[in-house]
Amino acid sequence: MEIVKLLNNTADLSKMVYHDNSYQAWIGLYNDHVLGNWRWSLSDPSFYKPGVTEFSSWASGEPNLVNNNRACTRLYKGQWIDDDCQLVWGVVCMDVNGSAVTFVFVNPMSWSDAQTYCREHHTDLASVRNDADNQKILEAIPYLGIVWIGLFRDTWTWSDGSNSTFRFWKNGQPNYNETCVAADFSDSGKWGEWSCDWKRAFICYGPMVPVSKKVMKVVKVKFENKNDLDPNVPAVMEAMLKQLQQKMRDQGLDWIKLSWRKQADGKVFHNEDKKTNKRRRKRDKL
Repeated sequence: MEIVKLLNNTADLSKMVYHDNSYQAWIGLYNDHVLGNWRWSLSDPSFYKPGVTEFSSWASGEPNLVNNNRACTRLYKGQWIDDDCQLVWGVVCMDVNGSAVTFVFVNPMSWSDAQTYCREHHTDLASVRNDADNQKILEAIPYLGIVWIGLFRDTWTWSDGSNSTFRFWKNGQPNYNETCVAADFSDSGKWGEWSCDWKRAFICYGPMVPVSKKVMKVVKVKFENKNDLDPNVPAVMEAMLKQLQQKMRDQGLDWIKLSWRKQADGKVFHNEDKKTNKRRRKRDKL
């Protein structure tokens, strides 16, 4: 979610105005309708012991993969059935605390909404590692009904090949009718499917410097004092700093923080020694 917050804070909406459906930008997620494998919503490998992810409790003839929409798994009477992710069923979330797992029943919603809800209010949608987990989920359901669990056929692929399972879909999305994904910055940056033929702004990324490794660099600046002001007056220093910071923002560098550095005598600025500079320039020409 930190990346989502960063994108929302830095998105320039003025560059995302189109004839229809403005304020959207392409991200690197797309639907590979051919490939895809079944995986659990909770991807933390430490949660699964060797061989656990191979456990299954599919009903006879399941999964039948009638169409791309049937990419999510519902549980009924202890058996798993693939189903349309847009359908509304009860939900089972889980709370993970070390080796202890508690399953919690939640009122009906679509699978993607269930995933978002469980991640916000619990640990994630329920993972079923063995028969014991399957039985505990049945005991958590207040009536003999159908519930979503965290198993899904993941056809969504990141263009850089990463295996992140993070999703931030809009309500009613995805509907598996389109291939490419755009973030809607008029709706908190939430994602929606679109035809890849639409022209949209797009978001690239590069290597990130870890927050814990802050880089400090000292740069000398030279000002021409046309108004004969004392640059060491706090109000004047603050005004100059704001102007510099604005120039950085105009260049898309608003993540760089500026500050003045005092010298040994406690001052930030000193008048230029014209004689010394004249001798230096003469020396540089030699």
